[in-house]
Amino acid sequence: MDKKYGKLNIQTGLWVMAGFMVYGFILIYLRDFAPGKETWIASSTNGPHFEAKLAHVHGNLFSLLNIVFGLVLLNVSIPQSYAKIGSWLAIGGLLMPIGILSELYLGLPPLLVVVGGISILLATVVLALGISKGQ
Repeated sequence: MDKKYGKLNIQTGLWVMAGFMVYGFILIYLRDFAPGKETWIASSTNGPHFEAKLAHVHGNLFSLLNIVFGLVLLNVSIPQSYAKIGSWLAIGGLLMPIGILSELYLGLPPLLVVVGGISILLATVVLALGISKGQ
């Protein structure tokens, strides 16, 4: 089996995780050091600040899932078609946290959130099926 899909998921997961880690440092700055931090803290359990934290958490979680899926693809025998589809669906799952940020900062509708959530779910199912059909 070609290992390019596993490597793609690991590489993508690490880069996106690094980006959401940087975003986490921005959130820490806003909470602990920025002028008016008290106001930010007071409103951090709902609205835009909650959405920002939600994007940070899901960005890192879905990045980690891509790394795990990549490791599975590198180490478990899965038919090539399942590996390819599962790999791309897992990467598509990263649209969820990106969609949360696009809602928050660009005012876009939550379409990317839904597409990303469905994509990561389907990636999980496809990889599970692929493992059951592997050699």
